[in-house]
Amino acid sequence: MATEHHGTVETTEAPHGQESSGGLPQLQFQHWGGQIVWLLLIFAVLYAVLSKVLLPKVSGAIEERGAKIAGDIADARRLKDEAEVQARAAAAEVAEARAKAQKTAADAKAKASAEAAERQAKEEAVLAEKLSAAEARIQVARDEAMGHVRAVASETAGAIVEKLTGKAASAAELKASLA
Repeated sequence: MATEHHGTVETTEAPHGQESSGGLPQLQFQHWGGQIVWLLLIFAVLYAVLSKVLLPKVSGAIEERGAKIAGDIADARRLKDEAEVQARAAAAEVAEARAKAQKTAADAKAKASAEAAERQAKEEAVLAEKLSAAEARIQVARDEAMGHVRAVASETAGAIVEKLTGKAASAAELKASLA
């Protein structure tokens, strides 16, 4: 039986000498033998190619990468140990420098204190000398003023007596009144 659609002809009949069973030929039992042979042949070729060519390259790359990683880890540990040694050495140098700086600062402070004490002692000596000279001058001025006080008191007493009594007091009377 043949049908015609838009200029094409479709047939539903099987070719001459074959029966129409329908479905995929891979799933037909009569073709399984050849398919199994080809499956085994392709599997064997792929297995041989993979095991002899590709897998050794991959395993070599994995081993190489593992060795490189192990070497890098060993280098990192070695560098870490070196860094720790250097850090301890640097810490010791810093501590030594700090102690040296503190000693230098203490020495400078002691030297400055000694110099300041020496200058202070010199200044105190100069000031004590000036003070004693000033006290001597004050004593001389006081004695001189006290000497003049008697004369001023005598003159003042004479002037008061004269003003009150109208006559001048004698020097002997004034001397007796001040004694």
